[in-house]
Order: sequence, then C-alpha cells, then structure tokens
Amino acid sequence: MAVVHGGAVLIRRETGTDAAVIRAVTAAAFAQPDREPPEARLVGELRASPAWIGVLSLVAAEPGGEVIGHVVCSRGQVGQAPVLALGPLSVRPDRQREGVGSALMHAVLGAADALGEPLVALLGNPAYYWRFGFRLSGEYGITPPVDGWRPHFQVRVLTGYQPSVRGTFRFAEPFDRT
Repeated sequence: MAVVHGGAVLIRRETGTDAAVIRAVTAAAFAQPDREPPEARLVGELRASPAWIGVLSLVAAEPGGEVIGHVVCSRGQVGQAPVLALGPLSVRPDRQREGVGSALMHAVLGAADALGEPLVALLGNPAYYWRFGFRLSGEYGITPPVDGWRPHFQVRVLTGYQPSVRGTFRFAEPFDRT
C-alpha cells in the first residue's frame, strides 16, 4: 500500500479483468480532442505482442478496488541486449498530482530491478523523470531511435546494468505505430 495525497493506493499487477479500465484510464490521461490517443491503443498492442512482460504491468487501485493509474514496461533492446522500455504511465486526470504516478514509478522500477533487468528507457519530460534517477541516454552511450528525441530520451540504470550495453535503443514493434 502506498500513501499518496488523496489517501492510500494499492499497487498491484494487472489482472485479466483490468484491460478495459486500463485503456479508459490511459485514454483519459492522454486525452485529445476528437480522437482516442495512440497511448490507449498502444497498451493493448503491447499486451498482444511478444514484448509484453506481464509482471511489469502494474495498476494503482483505491482501497475499494477502483483502478486510477497504470504503468507498463515492455521488452526493448540496445544492440543485442534485452532492456526495458517504460510507458505509457497513466493516471486518471482527477487523481493526477497526488503522488499516484510516483508510486507507480517506484513500484515498477523496484520490480524491474528485482527481476535483474539492466536498465529502463523512456521518452518523456526530464523535469519529471529525473527524480526517479533517469538521465539523458547519451550519458550511457545509448542513442534514441529518432535523433530528434535526444533532449527527452532517458535511461535509468538498474543493479543488473553493464556499461558494455551501448548503442541504439529499439522499442517493441507496437511503438512504431504510435
């Protein structure tokens, strides 16, 4: 149980009955006028792909069980080395800025580290993700798949990290359609 500004939340693994609510939470978190955001579709496509790592798909739920947030890590690669890609991270808009996203981040990073994963990469705002230990990927000799992403492409090394893991990062194939 994590304590956040709005009270306590339980961080747990996604179950088979969570897919629809995860899609709804993700769609609300990334809402766009007149269309469903690609992030909502991405979670489902990752779930159906070989890159899916079920133990790293976590939800934040209120004590009554209502899902209010979700985070997922899927399989990515740096060169031939298997690594993790984080995202999307979604929190229902009415529960944002209460610490739910932070609780999800700490939980998924801890779980990934416990599994012996070497690193987690993501594309996002450095001002938000640096507090979780993420640094620009170039500091580790890792380049983003799109050169223009350099100011926002970040890596968080874990206990299993080896400095020989260097090169271009590749997301799982479903990310190519977002």
